[in-house]
Amino acid sequence: MRLLHISNLRGPIARGTIRTTGVLGLRLVVQAGTLLLVARMLGPDQFGAFAGVAALAVILGTLSTFGTHLVLLGEVSKEPAHRTQVLPYAVPSTLLCGGVLFALYLLITTFALPEIGVAFTVLVAIGVTETLLQPLFTLPAMEHLALGRIARSQLLQTLPLALRLAAAASVFLLQTTDPLAAYSYGYFAASLIALAIATLTMPAPWPATKTWRLPTRAEVRETAGYAALAITATSPAELDKTLATKLLPLGGAGLYAAGARVIGAATLPVIAMMLSALPRLFREGQNQPKRTARLLRWIFVATVGYSVALAVAIWFIAPVFVWLFGSKYQGIEHTIHWLTLAVPGMSLRFAAGGVLMALGKPWMRVGFEIVGLTVLVVAAIMLAPHLDPAGMPLALACSEWVMTLLGWAMVRSAIKSPTTRPRLPVA
Repeated sequence: MRLLHISNLRGPIARGTIRTTGVLGLRLVVQAGTLLLVARMLGPDQFGAFAGVAALAVILGTLSTFGTHLVLLGEVSKEPAHRTQVLPYAVPSTLLCGGVLFALYLLITTFALPEIGVAFTVLVAIGVTETLLQPLFTLPAMEHLALGRIARSQLLQTLPLALRLAAAASVFLLQTTDPLAAYSYGYFAASLIALAIATLTMPAPWPATKTWRLPTRAEVRETAGYAALAITATSPAELDKTLATKLLPLGGAGLYAAGARVIGAATLPVIAMMLSALPRLFREGQNQPKRTARLLRWIFVATVGYSVALAVAIWFIAPVFVWLFGSKYQGIEHTIHWLTLAVPGMSLRFAAGGVLMALGKPWMRVGFEIVGLTVLVVAAIMLAPHLDPAGMPLALACSEWVMTLLGWAMVRSAIKSPTTRPRLPVA
């Protein structure tokens, strides 16, 4: 049996990968522009501080909806009228959880990260954005997606990113005396404007406050699983920036954060490929094991080939990033060299997670991601303070490769196992 079949390369998955890469590519261009502008105007020290606190806010913010956005997606996909059953508890749950998480965020940044020297007003702007505004914004975006308005949903999700780019460009051109504060306020305003526009595009208004209620015990059990999936999916891409802010000098944290964002963007085609392959995996994963095995071999080989080639390419072009980020980022090429060790592991980890979700084994994914996060924390504490600039990149590589090995071992086990578990949507 051939490992790859040419029909896999010419079929709907390949075509879907190209189309999805195009959509995600637009978002990547916007995010790359924002990254370069913000990194250049803040410099390594302030950028390291900003990246660390923003990453922490993003991690906590994934819990704000407590999974209700995915329940909304599932229910409205079945019947649009079900929005009236989900939103009355989704909105107050998001506000309640978001408020608690915002307070937790302020406590952590104030007492665990006092050395970063970020103004309290900046912390508030970033915290409110990620723990309250963005989670609320997710609800109308998911409703559009559930109604089949794919283009509108994609545009909505790109809107706050585009507005952040506009805010970054404005601050960069105005050359304000405190660019971090100015950009943090623009960061907040971008999400506020995006939420207002999303509200105007909703098929029906938000539920009246008199209809708000807390979720029932059964609803909490349902949403809790989605919440766990969301935070473990987000944390591997964000926690390292917060750890770098704590464990490294701010300048070193800034170099690492900039390099890590570059490396993270490299997984874009793998994400596109998995999004394109998921419908087929959901259809065939349990009922057609031979076809599924062939598809998984194709996914694995394609991911390995792409990620290794990309890691080699990034290694050779690393000096270009000194020019892109500016002279203040001298040394970023060495950080990127070490970070290329994580690229294949990062790509394969994402692919394994997507496969496990489609095969109805979401808790296996949660399991290997928790192990990987634990490895990241331990390795960072051991390596980062003593091996500069290799420490944090090596910690990330250790974490990604541990998750990859565990994840694909679990995929192999799931393919062989006759038992199945209820499938959950991809978080």
